[in-house]
Amino acid sequence: MNLHQFRFVQEAVRRNLNLTEAAKSLHTSQPGVSKAIIELEEELGVEIFARHGKRLKRVTEPGQHVLKSIELIMREVGNLKRIGEQFSAQDSGTLSIATTHTQARYVLPIPVTKLRAAYPKVNVSLHQGSPGDVARMVMDEVAEIGIATESLLDFPDLVTLPCYEWEHVLVLPPDHPLARKERVTLEDIAGEPLITYHPSYTGRTRIDQAFAQRKLQPRIALEAIDSDVIKTYVRLGLGIGIVAEMAVRDDPNTDLVARPLGALLGTNLARVAFKRGAYLRHFVFRFAELLSDRLDRNLIAKAMAGGGTDYDM
Repeated sequence: MNLHQFRFVQEAVRRNLNLTEAAKSLHTSQPGVSKAIIELEEELGVEIFARHGKRLKRVTEPGQHVLKSIELIMREVGNLKRIGEQFSAQDSGTLSIATTHTQARYVLPIPVTKLRAAYPKVNVSLHQGSPGDVARMVMDEVAEIGIATESLLDFPDLVTLPCYEWEHVLVLPPDHPLARKERVTLEDIAGEPLITYHPSYTGRTRIDQAFAQRKLQPRIALEAIDSDVIKTYVRLGLGIGIVAEMAVRDDPNTDLVARPLGALLGTNLARVAFKRGAYLRHFVFRFAELLSDRLDRNLIAKAMAGGGTDYDM
Protein backbone atom coordinates (compact mmCIF):
# COMPACT_ATOMS: atom_id res chain seq x y z
CA MET A 1 0.00 0.00 0.00
CA ASN A 2 1.14 3.58 -0.61
CA LEU A 3 0.20 7.23 -0.14
CA HIS A 4 -1.16 7.52 -3.67
CA GLN A 5 -3.77 4.89 -2.91
CA PHE A 6 -4.72 6.68 0.30
CA ARG A 7 -5.09 10.00 -1.53
CA PHE A 8 -7.26 8.36 -4.20
CA VAL A 9 -9.59 6.87 -1.58
CA GLN A 10 -9.86 10.19 0.26
CA GLU A 11 -10.56 12.16 -2.89
CA ALA A 12 -13.17 9.64 -4.08
CA VAL A 13 -15.08 10.23 -0.84
CA ARG A 14 -14.68 14.00 -1.07
CA ARG A 15 -16.06 13.92 -4.62
CA ASN A 16 -19.16 11.97 -3.59
CA LEU A 17 -17.76 8.69 -5.01
CA ASN A 18 -17.41 10.19 -8.48
CA LEU A 19 -14.12 8.74 -9.75
CA THR A 20 -14.08 10.99 -12.82
CA GLU A 21 -14.19 14.10 -10.63
CA ALA A 22 -11.64 12.59 -8.24
CA ALA A 23 -9.27 11.93 -11.14
CA LYS A 24 -9.64 15.50 -12.42
CA SER A 25 -8.88 16.89 -8.97
CA LEU A 26 -5.77 14.69 -8.68
CA HIS A 27 -4.65 15.36 -12.28
CA THR A 28 -4.66 11.71 -13.20
CA SER A 29 -6.86 9.24 -15.10
CA GLN A 30 -10.10 7.70 -13.90
CA PRO A 31 -8.94 4.12 -14.68
CA GLY A 32 -5.76 4.81 -12.70
CA VAL A 33 -7.75 5.89 -9.65
CA SER A 34 -10.07 2.90 -9.92
CA LYS A 35 -7.16 0.47 -10.28
CA ALA A 36 -5.29 1.92 -7.29
CA ILE A 37 -8.37 1.63 -5.06
CA ILE A 38 -9.00 -1.96 -6.13
CA GLU A 39 -5.35 -2.87 -5.47
CA LEU A 40 -5.61 -1.38 -1.96
CA GLU A 41 -8.80 -3.34 -1.30
CA GLU A 42 -7.14 -6.55 -2.46
CA GLU A 43 -4.14 -5.93 -0.23
CA LEU A 44 -6.34 -5.21 2.78
CA GLY A 45 -8.71 -8.08 2.04
CA VAL A 46 -11.84 -5.90 2.45
CA GLU A 47 -14.02 -3.82 0.17
CA ILE A 48 -13.77 -0.12 0.99
CA PHE A 49 -16.61 0.71 -1.39
CA ALA A 50 -19.76 -1.14 -2.39
CA ARG A 51 -20.25 -1.05 -6.16
CA HIS A 52 -22.96 -1.27 -8.76
CA GLY A 53 -21.14 -2.36 -11.86
CA LYS A 54 -18.11 -0.10 -12.06
CA ARG A 55 -19.72 2.72 -10.09
CA LEU A 56 -19.03 3.30 -6.42
CA LYS A 57 -22.32 3.37 -4.48
CA ARG A 58 -21.36 3.75 -0.83
CA VAL A 59 -18.61 3.29 1.74
CA THR A 60 -18.80 -0.12 3.41
CA GLU A 61 -18.57 -0.65 7.17
CA PRO A 62 -14.93 -1.84 7.01
CA GLY A 63 -14.36 1.01 4.58
CA GLN A 64 -15.39 3.49 7.27
CA HIS A 65 -12.64 2.14 9.53
CA VAL A 66 -10.14 2.24 6.67
CA LEU A 67 -11.04 5.89 5.98
CA LYS A 68 -10.42 6.83 9.62
CA SER A 69 -6.96 5.25 9.49
CA ILE A 70 -6.18 6.92 6.17
CA GLU A 71 -7.22 10.27 7.64
CA LEU A 72 -4.79 9.80 10.53
CA ILE A 73 -1.97 8.74 8.22
CA MET A 74 -2.46 11.63 5.80
CA ARG A 75 -2.73 14.12 8.63
CA GLU A 76 0.61 12.96 10.04
CA VAL A 77 2.17 13.07 6.57
CA GLY A 78 1.07 16.72 6.38
CA ASN A 79 2.52 17.34 9.84
CA LEU A 80 5.85 15.81 8.79
CA LYS A 81 5.99 18.15 5.81
CA ARG A 82 5.30 21.19 8.00
CA ILE A 83 7.92 20.12 10.54
CA GLY A 84 10.46 19.79 7.75
CA GLU A 85 9.49 23.15 6.27
CA GLN A 86 9.76 24.89 9.62
CA PHE A 87 13.20 23.62 10.56
CA SER A 88 14.74 23.67 7.09
CA ALA A 89 13.26 26.85 5.68
CA GLN A 90 13.83 29.11 8.69
CA ASP A 91 10.32 30.51 9.00
CA SER A 92 9.55 30.85 5.34
CA GLY A 93 6.73 29.36 3.35
CA THR A 94 3.04 30.09 2.90
CA LEU A 95 0.40 30.77 5.51
CA SER A 96 -3.01 29.78 4.11
CA ILE A 97 -5.96 31.47 5.78
CA ALA A 98 -9.62 30.57 5.20
CA THR A 99 -12.09 33.28 6.12
CA THR A 100 -15.20 35.20 5.14
CA HIS A 101 -15.24 38.41 3.12
CA THR A 102 -15.95 40.59 6.16
CA GLN A 103 -12.96 39.22 8.07
CA ALA A 104 -10.67 39.44 5.04
CA ARG A 105 -11.74 42.99 4.19
CA TYR A 106 -11.95 44.61 7.61
CA VAL A 107 -10.15 42.50 10.25
CA LEU A 108 -7.16 40.79 8.64
CA PRO A 109 -5.25 43.63 6.90
CA ILE A 110 -3.44 44.83 10.04
CA PRO A 111 -2.55 41.34 11.42
CA VAL A 112 -1.38 40.22 7.96
CA THR A 113 0.76 43.35 7.58
CA LYS A 114 2.33 42.81 11.01
CA LEU A 115 2.99 39.15 10.26
CA ARG A 116 4.74 40.04 7.00
CA ALA A 117 6.89 42.54 8.88
CA ALA A 118 7.88 39.90 11.43
CA TYR A 119 8.26 37.09 8.85
CA PRO A 120 9.18 38.69 5.51
CA LYS A 121 9.83 35.28 3.93
CA VAL A 122 6.27 34.10 4.62
CA ASN A 123 3.70 34.52 1.87
CA VAL A 124 0.02 34.77 2.78
CA SER A 125 -2.73 33.05 0.81
CA LEU A 126 -6.30 34.17 1.56
CA HIS A 127 -9.19 31.80 0.75
CA GLN A 128 -12.63 33.40 1.07
CA GLY A 129 -15.94 31.61 1.37
CA SER A 130 -18.94 30.99 3.57
CA PRO A 131 -18.38 29.93 7.20
CA GLY A 132 -19.10 26.35 6.15
CA ASP A 133 -16.52 26.66 3.37
CA VAL A 134 -14.02 27.99 5.91
CA ALA A 135 -14.50 24.94 8.12
CA ARG A 136 -14.14 22.52 5.21
CA MET A 137 -10.99 24.24 3.90
CA VAL A 138 -9.33 23.84 7.30
CA MET A 139 -10.40 20.19 7.56
CA ASP A 140 -9.18 19.49 4.02
CA GLU A 141 -5.87 21.25 4.82
CA VAL A 142 -6.39 23.86 2.14
CA ALA A 143 -5.87 26.32 4.98
CA GLU A 144 -4.03 26.08 8.30
CA ILE A 145 -6.24 28.53 10.14
CA GLY A 146 -9.89 29.51 9.71
CA ILE A 147 -11.64 32.65 10.95
CA ALA A 148 -15.41 33.10 11.01
CA THR A 149 -18.35 33.91 13.25
CA GLU A 150 -20.79 31.19 12.17
CA SER A 151 -20.56 27.39 11.89
CA LEU A 152 -17.08 26.60 13.19
CA LEU A 153 -18.42 24.93 16.34
CA ASP A 154 -20.42 22.49 14.22
CA PHE A 155 -17.36 20.47 13.17
CA PRO A 156 -15.81 18.11 15.76
CA ASP A 157 -12.64 17.71 13.67
CA LEU A 158 -11.82 21.36 14.40
CA VAL A 159 -10.35 22.94 17.51
CA THR A 160 -11.91 26.38 17.90
CA LEU A 161 -10.96 29.30 20.11
CA PRO A 162 -12.78 32.57 20.84
CA CYS A 163 -11.07 35.44 19.07
CA TYR A 164 -13.02 38.67 19.58
CA GLU A 165 -16.54 39.97 20.15
CA TRP A 166 -18.38 42.37 17.89
CA GLU A 167 -21.84 43.80 17.38
CA HIS A 168 -24.03 44.75 14.44
CA VAL A 169 -24.76 48.36 13.55
CA LEU A 170 -27.63 49.98 11.69
CA VAL A 171 -26.55 52.11 8.71
CA LEU A 172 -28.86 54.62 7.10
CA PRO A 173 -28.75 57.94 5.23
CA PRO A 174 -28.50 61.02 7.48
CA ASP A 175 -31.85 62.34 6.21
CA HIS A 176 -33.73 59.13 7.07
CA PRO A 177 -36.38 59.60 9.83
CA LEU A 178 -34.76 56.90 12.00
CA ALA A 179 -31.47 58.82 11.95
CA ARG A 180 -33.14 61.48 14.10
CA LYS A 181 -34.41 59.03 16.71
CA GLU A 182 -32.37 58.80 19.90
CA ARG A 183 -33.27 55.13 20.41
CA VAL A 184 -34.11 52.85 17.50
CA THR A 185 -36.22 49.75 18.27
CA LEU A 186 -36.61 46.43 16.49
CA GLU A 187 -40.16 47.51 15.67
CA ASP A 188 -38.74 50.59 13.92
CA ILE A 189 -36.35 48.44 11.87
CA ALA A 190 -39.05 45.88 11.02
CA GLY A 191 -41.14 48.66 9.51
CA GLU A 192 -38.46 49.54 6.95
CA PRO A 193 -37.03 47.71 3.90
CA LEU A 194 -33.94 45.97 5.27
CA ILE A 195 -30.64 45.22 3.55
CA THR A 196 -28.40 42.77 5.39
CA TYR A 197 -26.32 39.61 5.17
CA HIS A 198 -27.17 36.29 3.57
CA PRO A 199 -28.48 33.85 6.24
CA SER A 200 -25.20 31.93 6.51
CA TYR A 201 -22.93 34.96 6.94
CA THR A 202 -21.73 37.46 9.54
CA GLY A 203 -24.04 36.81 12.47
CA ARG A 204 -27.26 36.79 10.43
CA THR A 205 -28.56 34.01 12.72
CA ARG A 206 -28.50 36.39 15.66
CA ILE A 207 -30.40 39.03 13.67
CA ASP A 208 -33.13 36.55 12.76
CA GLN A 209 -33.39 35.27 16.32
CA ALA A 210 -33.81 38.78 17.74
CA PHE A 211 -36.73 39.53 15.43
CA ALA A 212 -38.30 36.10 16.02
CA GLN A 213 -38.19 36.54 19.79
CA ARG A 214 -40.21 39.75 19.39
CA LYS A 215 -42.52 38.00 16.90
CA LEU A 216 -41.51 40.45 14.20
CA GLN A 217 -41.04 39.73 10.50
CA PRO A 218 -38.39 42.01 8.95
CA ARG A 219 -38.97 43.22 5.39
CA ILE A 220 -35.80 41.92 3.71
CA ALA A 221 -35.22 43.96 0.56
CA LEU A 222 -31.79 42.52 -0.30
CA GLU A 223 -29.34 39.97 1.09
CA ALA A 224 -25.60 40.04 0.40
CA ILE A 225 -22.36 38.52 1.67
CA ASP A 226 -20.40 41.75 1.29
CA SER A 227 -20.72 44.66 3.74
CA ASP A 228 -19.67 47.14 1.07
CA VAL A 229 -22.51 45.92 -1.16
CA ILE A 230 -24.99 46.45 1.68
CA LYS A 231 -23.75 50.00 2.25
CA THR A 232 -23.88 50.74 -1.48
CA TYR A 233 -27.56 49.83 -1.70
CA VAL A 234 -28.35 51.81 1.43
CA ARG A 235 -26.77 54.84 -0.26
CA LEU A 236 -28.99 54.20 -3.29
CA GLY A 237 -32.10 54.38 -1.10
CA LEU A 238 -33.14 50.73 -1.35
CA GLY A 239 -33.53 50.48 2.43
CA ILE A 240 -31.73 50.65 5.75
CA GLY A 241 -28.85 48.26 6.43
CA ILE A 242 -27.48 46.06 9.18
CA VAL A 243 -23.75 45.37 8.94
CA ALA A 244 -20.90 44.28 11.20
CA GLU A 245 -19.38 47.10 13.24
CA MET A 246 -15.92 46.58 11.68
CA ALA A 247 -17.44 47.46 8.30
CA VAL A 248 -18.01 51.05 9.43
CA ARG A 249 -15.31 51.51 12.07
CA ASP A 250 -12.62 52.77 9.69
CA ASP A 251 -14.82 53.64 6.73
CA PRO A 252 -13.46 56.88 5.18
CA ASN A 253 -16.93 57.64 3.81
CA THR A 254 -19.02 59.59 6.32
CA ASP A 255 -22.22 59.79 4.28
CA LEU A 256 -24.04 57.16 6.37
CA VAL A 257 -25.21 57.32 9.97
CA ALA A 258 -24.34 54.30 12.13
CA ARG A 259 -26.28 53.20 15.21
CA PRO A 260 -25.00 50.34 17.43
CA LEU A 261 -27.41 47.42 17.76
CA GLY A 262 -25.71 45.37 20.47
CA ALA A 263 -28.49 46.18 22.95
CA LEU A 264 -31.11 44.88 20.50
CA LEU A 265 -29.31 42.01 18.78
CA GLY A 266 -26.64 41.00 21.31
CA THR A 267 -22.96 40.45 20.61
CA ASN A 268 -21.30 38.00 18.23
CA LEU A 269 -18.17 35.95 18.77
CA ALA A 270 -15.63 35.47 16.01
CA ARG A 271 -13.56 32.31 16.33
CA VAL A 272 -10.36 30.86 14.96
CA ALA A 273 -10.19 27.20 14.00
CA PHE A 274 -7.41 24.69 13.46
CA LYS A 275 -7.60 21.10 12.29
CA ARG A 276 -7.42 18.76 15.25
CA GLY A 277 -4.02 17.10 15.48
CA ALA A 278 -2.33 19.42 12.96
CA TYR A 279 1.22 20.62 13.48
CA LEU A 280 1.31 24.42 13.61
CA ARG A 281 4.38 26.30 12.46
CA HIS A 282 5.84 29.23 14.43
CA PHE A 283 4.26 31.86 12.22
CA VAL A 284 0.80 30.28 12.52
CA PHE A 285 0.96 30.76 16.28
CA ARG A 286 2.21 34.30 15.80
CA PHE A 287 -0.56 35.19 13.38
CA ALA A 288 -3.19 33.95 15.85
CA GLU A 289 -1.62 36.12 18.55
CA LEU A 290 -1.79 39.12 16.22
CA LEU A 291 -5.50 38.48 15.65
CA SER A 292 -6.42 38.87 19.30
CA ASP A 293 -4.80 39.49 22.65
CA ARG A 294 -7.04 36.68 23.95
CA LEU A 295 -4.90 34.17 22.06
CA ASP A 296 -1.36 33.07 22.82
CA ARG A 297 0.86 30.18 21.84
CA ASN A 298 0.46 28.30 25.13
CA LEU A 299 -3.34 28.49 25.03
CA ILE A 300 -3.47 27.32 21.42
CA ALA A 301 -1.02 24.46 22.07
CA LYS A 302 -3.07 23.38 25.11
CA ALA A 303 -6.26 23.44 23.05
CA MET A 304 -4.67 21.44 20.24
CA ALA A 305 -3.52 18.80 22.74
CA GLY A 306 -6.94 18.57 24.43
CA GLY A 307 -9.89 16.38 23.67
CA GLY A 308 -12.72 18.92 23.47
CA THR A 309 -14.13 20.86 20.55
CA ASP A 310 -14.28 24.31 22.12
CA TYR A 311 -12.18 26.21 24.61
CA ASP A 312 -13.75 29.25 26.27
CA MET A 313 -11.63 31.89 27.92
